Parts: sequence; structure tokens; C-alpha cells
Amino acid sequence: MTDFAAIDFETANRNPSSVCSVGVVIVRGGEVVERIYRLIRPCPNYYDYWNTRVHGLTRQDTDDAAIFPDVWRYIAPLIGDLPLVAHNSPFDEGCLKAVFRTYQMDYPDYLFYCTCRASRRIFGKQLPNHQLQTVAARCGFDLANHHHALADAEACAWIARRIL
Repeated sequence: MTDFAAIDFETANRNPSSVCSVGVVIVRGGEVVERIYRLIRPCPNYYDYWNTRVHGLTRQDTDDAAIFPDVWRYIAPLIGDLPLVAHNSPFDEGCLKAVFRTYQMDYPDYLFYCTCRASRRIFGKQLPNHQLQTVAARCGFDLANHHHALADAEACAWIARRIL
């Protein structure tokens, strides 16, 4: 796969529409041509302890951030008709669909690929698990800032260029 957009969302709480940050890495011709990171004011706008513990973001970080439609207005033209790639794509695709519904936006039926599923298919039992940091390391990428949306999207893009 040489042309795609790797995407990762972090959420504020258990609600999939509560995206509080997004990382997108645009790959064209096998090369990274754009990196995007945005904080997003989540909807609903509250943070669960466990979510904050995972990614470190709090309400203070996102209270002045743009809402999703404003962030997506900037990102969507950069993605265009590229397929989206995520590690554990059901989570990220679910978040994207949920936030589109929340803001009553027309969902453009993005095509998603999953690097986690691909890892299971390609590496099977060679790996102890198929978590992002494990697969990234197997593919030669040092994921130093796991659960930062841009770092995770970069790891996903690296993996996708090697196994998709």
C-alpha cells in the first residue's frame, strides 16, 4: 500500500464520539507527505480517569480546542479519497462514525484497513501480542510516545507500508 492516510483517535471517555485528539499521517507514493495533530473539544465533554491515565489529556487541554466539525473541515481535503488505515480499525472507524453522527454530518463511507488484523494474518504466533507497540517494534519502528494520536498514526503508517 503506497497511498493512504493513517489515522488515530484518543477519546475522553467511553463514548466513541468523545474524540479529544486526532493524528493523521498522509502517505503518497510510499512517502509521508503530511503529519497532522489536533486537539478536539470532546462531545460529551468530560474525561474519565482511565482515559486520561492512558493518554494524559484532560479537560484543561481541550476546553479551548475546536470542535470536531471544524477540525475535520481542515483534515478532510487532505485525506480526499485515500483509504484510511488504523491499528484496530474498528475502534477508530467507530469513533469517526460516532462523531459524524453526533454532529449530524454526512459520513463519506471511508474505506478502512486494519494493521492489527494484517499483523495477525502475517505474523501469527511469532509475536506475543498484536498491540501497536509490539507490531511497530517488529516492523522496525520505535514507538516512544504510545497513546499520543500522532505518534500512534505514525507507527500505523510505518506498519502499513511494510505489511499492507
